[in-house]
Amino acid sequence: MNENLFASFIAPTILGLPATVLIILFPPLLIPTSKYLINNRLITTQQWLIKLTSKQMMAMHNTKGRTWSLMLVSLIIFIATTNLLGLLPHSFTPTTQLSMNLAMAIPLWAGAVIMGFRSKIKNALAHFLPQGTPTPLIPMLVIIETISLLIQPMALAVRLTANITAGHLLMHLIGSTTLAMSTINLPSTLIIFTILILLTILEIAVALIQAYVFTLLVSLYLHDNT
Repeated sequence: MNENLFASFIAPTILGLPATVLIILFPPLLIPTSKYLINNRLITTQQWLIKLTSKQMMAMHNTKGRTWSLMLVSLIIFIATTNLLGLLPHSFTPTTQLSMNLAMAIPLWAGAVIMGFRSKIKNALAHFLPQGTPTPLIPMLVIIETISLLIQPMALAVRLTANITAGHLLMHLIGSTTLAMSTINLPSTLIIFTILILLTILEIAVALIQAYVFTLLVSLYLHDNT
């Protein structure tokens, strides 16, 4: 096949204008809402999952940290729905773009760190120098801890980008192999197609897990600073 392997990661355009914003705004439209007193099974299951996730992430937080619960729940729903929609054929996944993931990670990380310096400046500064550090190692440890703090948003963004991109590339390669083998060897094609189905199921799990991991790490950064 002559198709570019990375063609699915190119941001789509409509009449020469980038359509990424429209794609980002699309997932929230798929979340069902109810105006009735008694909800159906879909909305009841959705509310149960949101409550379970929120309870698990907010259990470690104090009162100030729990004020971020709505933002964190919205974040995990957005990332999860975006990742899942990206598994559809001929679709575009915004979370494969490092720029977008950095745009999510940096403000959330910066907000948590700034809150920590405003409310608990002694504890925040104590992270740069562990207790009992030998005097000759103090400058080196301060530099190392500063670098580790500054690369946290980069690690968040790169982790999400790498996992989603790797899964999409692997699915693309196996799908192309299945299509190429269909005219050569039918038994081999069936085996490869079975592998593709199993990989698709795995990618669905990865899409949900990566959304949870991203949000959980933001929640841990918030817990360390509140």
